[in-house]
Amino acid sequence: MPWPPHTPPRIDRAGSVELERHIDGIAGFLGGTANVIMQLSAPPVGRGVVESTVDSGKVMLHPIKRLRTTLTYLSVTLLGTDAERAAYRQAVDVAHRPVRSGASSPVRYNAFDPTLQLWVAACLYWGAKDLYERMHGPMDDATADAFFHLGARMGTTLQMPHTLWPANRRDFDEYWARQLANTSIDPTVRAYLHDLVDLRMLPRPVQLAFGRMHRFVVTGLLPAHLRCEMGLTWSQREDQVLDHVLRTLGAASAALPQPIRVFPYNAYLLDMRLRRRLGRPLV
Repeated sequence: MPWPPHTPPRIDRAGSVELERHIDGIAGFLGGTANVIMQLSAPPVGRGVVESTVDSGKVMLHPIKRLRTTLTYLSVTLLGTDAERAAYRQAVDVAHRPVRSGASSPVRYNAFDPTLQLWVAACLYWGAKDLYERMHGPMDDATADAFFHLGARMGTTLQMPHTLWPANRRDFDEYWARQLANTSIDPTVRAYLHDLVDLRMLPRPVQLAFGRMHRFVVTGLLPAHLRCEMGLTWSQREDQVLDHVLRTLGAASAALPQPIRVFPYNAYLLDMRLRRRLGRPLV
């Protein structure tokens, strides 16, 4: 994959707009699996997850723990302080240290590779912005700029240097189009991702109750190229239905008091703060 050259450091201007009112907790559930597929469509990321020997972080073995870890990471990134992000970065580093390719791996990877972390951050930012606008309509320029600068935190809360984040939204769009065109999902990673789409990590009654709807939402939130990579089909009629569902959810969410609208991010942030105060593991 080609990666962008280093650019001069920039000031994180995410705080220039009150972004909490643009955060929907429900979006974390709706867009989670689609975003995982985006991230794992980069072969080194996909293989790094599928081949990982860190059993405690495997969603198929510990789905509730993995959900807590992921949502806490997003909560700290979006709503936490600099000190909290630094603490969570250190905790994630410990979990990531063993994640590196072995002699038999078909691609080389290392969880500390900043260019791979840039891709993960880009997926999280693109997915969050796309879902927000499908639920609430386009952002104005000031909000879009603030949201873009907030996106850098998705990588800097890992080990990505801020200098790797594109300089502006136009540069990001060019980076995104270039990188997305280079993604591919091999059969091993595809089988793993289909298990996620079908909720195979959850009890059978949950799969039967929610699996079909989950597959519908995940398919609709993927870029067209990744639907093809996953072997998924999508029609204009399905797109219209999903857009109606998302707009309805967006309207309902906008009417809620902020603490309810931001849930569960605020709850996971509180849990992280308690764990940190009590000296318990954060990941």
